[in-house]
Amino acid sequence: MLRTMLTASTALAAVFGGFATLAHAGNTITFAPVSAPVTDAEKRDVRASAEVTVNAETAKIGYHTVLRAGDKVGSGTFGLILDEKGEPVITADGAPDISDSTDFSSIIEKDGKLYILSHFESRPAAVYMTKVEQDAATGQLTAVDTQSVDFSADGGLWVPCAGSVTPWGTHLGSEEYEPDAQEIEAAADLSEIDDYTKPMALYFGVDAMATENPPSVEAFRKVFNPYRYGYITEISVGDDETPEAVKHYSMGRLSHELGYVLPDEKTAYLSDDGTNVGLYRFVADEKGKLDAGTLYAAKFTQTSAENGGAMDITWIDLGHAASADIKAMVDKGIKFSDIFESTAISEDGTCGEGFTASAANGVKECLKVKPGMDLAASRLETRRYAAIKGASVELRKEEGVTYDPDHHRVYVAISEISNGMEDFMSKGKESAKYDVPGANQLALEYNPCGGVYALELDDDYAATTMKAIITGKPTTYPEGSDFAGNTCDIDGLANPDNVSYIAGFNTLLIGEDTESGHQNDAVWSLNLDSMELTRILTTPYGAETTSVYNYPDVNGHGYIMAVVQHPYGESDEDKLSSPDQLRAYLGYVGPLPKF
Repeated sequence: MLRTMLTASTALAAVFGGFATLAHAGNTITFAPVSAPVTDAEKRDVRASAEVTVNAETAKIGYHTVLRAGDKVGSGTFGLILDEKGEPVITADGAPDISDSTDFSSIIEKDGKLYILSHFESRPAAVYMTKVEQDAATGQLTAVDTQSVDFSADGGLWVPCAGSVTPWGTHLGSEEYEPDAQEIEAAADLSEIDDYTKPMALYFGVDAMATENPPSVEAFRKVFNPYRYGYITEISVGDDETPEAVKHYSMGRLSHELGYVLPDEKTAYLSDDGTNVGLYRFVADEKGKLDAGTLYAAKFTQTSAENGGAMDITWIDLGHAASADIKAMVDKGIKFSDIFESTAISEDGTCGEGFTASAANGVKECLKVKPGMDLAASRLETRRYAAIKGASVELRKEEGVTYDPDHHRVYVAISEISNGMEDFMSKGKESAKYDVPGANQLALEYNPCGGVYALELDDDYAATTMKAIITGKPTTYPEGSDFAGNTCDIDGLANPDNVSYIAGFNTLLIGEDTESGHQNDAVWSLNLDSMELTRILTTPYGAETTSVYNYPDVNGHGYIMAVVQHPYGESDEDKLSSPDQLRAYLGYVGPLPKF
């Protein structure tokens, strides 16, 4: 929507408490709105804006599918899960495992050629590199070949979620929901290990989910080392068009939603998806190299509890590390008990002398780092170590990250304001499960619909404040309404996940990952001048929007990557009428005029 300079300045001042430099002045981008789906047909379809106006140029756009999970193209099958030998993983029904959990998908250019790198968020996991051809006139992208990226040097890949493209043009990925090394070490029987973890053993040819003649816990531990997983990954395209992958152990082990490198090519913000998690900043030793640097964890001092809250930020130094040194520890088989002493927490939430109370991971315990193990603790048990050092580990489902160069700030999505973010509460009810005395730094009102926060940066790219700019609105729709069952306002956010800023246009793209909030997940365009939301995409039943990321100029065409993950897989399974409907979509909104 067109706004005057005065209107833009006033709106931003109201949100951020001061005048903002309007580097975007004169630029506008307006999407044709997509209605909230009402009919069964609308709820089964991928629906996107029919047109976009960039400044004075209007173009017809829509949703374009590049591939769906299971498609065969060139030499590969998109989404086929391979083991450490490069052979297909076979499921319990005897079929090859093809993941329907496509997630972040980047567009990478190398030597004049285009590639899409796509995560498959599963266990075992995969990244596929798809070579695409671009129609010079229309901008349409067509897949011509796809191949799996080899992570065997690092024990395979675990639950890759969101990601970003580095300033130097590589794909920066992630590993989410790191396995619990303490649980795996302590287990006396395979039944004591979480079922979420067990499928990863299939990468090594061990079926830990077998109901007949399951392996022993010792056999499981022989192949599965939990400290191999939970890192930022990076993939580049080699000169021979072979993808080259590394894990950045230096950046810490946690439930990485993603890492996002800022324009100094050294500072990366790391979001942590889970319960009682933290926010991290990594500063590399050298530009364009993430294999060594210093890691920091945020400590929050709350300044407001209104509308999602606001807080000041100080940074706790977690120390310097090089990836090679941390990987060497992992390769030697370091265990949780080598790093920490751990004891039960008292009923009043306190610990014995020398121990620190922690609720990191949503687990209340007393921890002490063993002598000489601070380096290991900082990179292999980053969240627990951050708690010991006094950082805030109270966030709930911290998701997407993006940088706004127009106003020098970072945006972070918090999918649900709950649990540790409340004040000795859990989802609005009294509870001591997620807080410990002396470390209760956040006391916000429960909001199951979540919100998006802006972090103001200093000249060194360190965030100094964090404030919610928009939150979802819990809503109850009456029985018989078109939107009955939705628990967040249908025209507002429901569990924001991926975010991407359109530089020069003061516009933020926001994708959802919600179950009951909205029956059908949506992608939104948020005009930060007017704070007006426009729905630009909706997904089929039970699907999640992933990979929302904008590319303003790829050979003269713009794209908004928009992947549809696990249709009918998160809810509404009873609506499935054909197995083909289960297949994930890799696609984009566009092509747009370059912006």
